[in-house]
Amino acid sequence: MTYQKTPEAVSRLTPEQFRVTQRSGTERPFSGEYDDHFAPGIYVDIVSGEPLFASSAKFSSGCGWPSFSKPIVAENVNELRDTTHGMIRTEVRSAHGDSHLGHVFPDGPRDMGGLRYCINSASLRFVPKDEMEAEGYGAFLDQVEES
Repeated sequence: MTYQKTPEAVSRLTPEQFRVTQRSGTERPFSGEYDDHFAPGIYVDIVSGEPLFASSAKFSSGCGWPSFSKPIVAENVNELRDTTHGMIRTEVRSAHGDSHLGHVFPDGPRDMGGLRYCINSASLRFVPKDEMEAEGYGAFLDQVEES
């Protein structure tokens, strides 16, 4: 399966998805559909479809955005220095879609590696575990917990 950003995929984005992924925006805290979502499956880039995070790495951080301890495929997530808003942070972007996803912070659960990938729901599409095989994500089933 090849993952890429296409004009057609970008044209299908909602205004909020476009603002977040293409303009490096941030959705309001506690407003995203995946903040309090814990069903088994994977989260993929809304633009390219590349696999980004597994539900088994998701945790409740209380920060208002979906939080993950690690990417499902490290090579699919680029980390860049971000000095906007008077802060020094690490921005997270998808490798193939170049979508802005959010930021990573070193304050995640120690027992899960200590990182918190703080990700905008608008950057993600959830693929439920029982649909992963049919959608071409069967290779990642071993990273998803049982229902």
